[in-house]
Amino acid sequence: MTVQLKLPELGEHVESADLIKIMVSVGDRIAREQPVLELETDKANFELPSSVSGVVQEIHVRAGEKVKVGQLIFTVDEEVAEAGKARVEEEAAARYAVPEVQLPAAEQGRAAIHAALPTELPAREEGTKRAPDEIAEAPRLLVPATPTVRRLARELGIPIDQVRGSGPAGRILAEDVKAFARRALAGAPLRPAPLPDFSRWGEIERREMTGIRRKIAESMSYSWASIPHVTNYESADITDLEQLRKRFAGEIEAAGGKLTITSIAVKVVASALKVFPNFAASLDMEGEQIVMKKYCHIGVAVDTDRGLIVPVIRDADKKNIRELSVEIAHLAEKARSKKITLEELEGAVFTITNLGGIGGTQFSPIIHAPEVAILGISRARQEAVLVDGRFEPRLMLPISLSYDHRLIDGADAARFLRWVAEALEQPFLLPPAG
Repeated sequence: MTVQLKLPELGEHVESADLIKIMVSVGDRIAREQPVLELETDKANFELPSSVSGVVQEIHVRAGEKVKVGQLIFTVDEEVAEAGKARVEEEAAARYAVPEVQLPAAEQGRAAIHAALPTELPAREEGTKRAPDEIAEAPRLLVPATPTVRRLARELGIPIDQVRGSGPAGRILAEDVKAFARRALAGAPLRPAPLPDFSRWGEIERREMTGIRRKIAESMSYSWASIPHVTNYESADITDLEQLRKRFAGEIEAAGGKLTITSIAVKVVASALKVFPNFAASLDMEGEQIVMKKYCHIGVAVDTDRGLIVPVIRDADKKNIRELSVEIAHLAEKARSKKITLEELEGAVFTITNLGGIGGTQFSPIIHAPEVAILGISRARQEAVLVDGRFEPRLMLPISLSYDHRLIDGADAARFLRWVAEALEQPFLLPPAG
């Protein structure tokens, strides 16, 4: 039986992708879950697995093209003998499967790490009411736009009936909504200032932006122009924490992770968000509401050769530091090797970005809309600190918090950042969040 393999849904608001590489040829046998395409969207590079098994009869796309959701990719002959089919799937699974990192059970000899490090927090209460943004909006029949495009306009606070569509029959596309948002930014120019002719002064070369770099540029421009940023700075004395980190680093490494300041900071921030829930909220300016989130998914910025990618740690408040360390290492590797999925990049309520491994003393991170805060971590360094009337060498960690001043006041931001600093200084006293 001949079947058509079409480009499936890639994620919310994602309607197309750049086709980087076709990983099979006509005549090849493919198995379910075998990677067949390498794609790049505004968010990430990733490999698309096949949803069918069989022999590739025809390839309908070419590398370098932009492919759309629902577009025909391959024609595949599914008439494969069961024995041959099983063999093909078995070979593909052995060749293409990504090793899954399993969290080992706590052995008796490792009980000390669970006693020393902060453990998982209580689960959130069940039965919470749905957030206002989960309530579907009645369709406006006179405006040609898909539900996905309507939701994008709603999230950006844009009246969709004022957007001019560039699609067939005037249909409004996601690109139209984004272009309208860029033009409507308060105080922002409608178009960027024209560049001078740089070739007048010497040789130049122009390179096309990748999808990820283009998305980073658009997202940062929108976030910076639409959110009134304020940044607070603080330092945490992590002398004791560093000793603790070195003491248990081997145990975490044996579990498949790496005990870093980032993984510890994720645990600390997850606890802090229980005490300061506004820092995990979002603003609905159109509905004049504050969206309070009852889940705790935290984004962790990862530096890759294609730009900054932010995998999301799901339910960080329910995991201990060993589990967080393993998961962060696993997701970071997936991001760098183009194995990350779009689902693993969505849903964060707060983001942490750590430049300490590179250098620098302080920086002001830009909030990732629609989040309202982001924590920046710089390189720790030895400083002379006055302790009980005497100067002592202490390892001080610079941290910074950028926040949306429409929702968060400066005093609350200072309290949040001090809470985080004190938790890093006294990890054994990290209180449970309820």
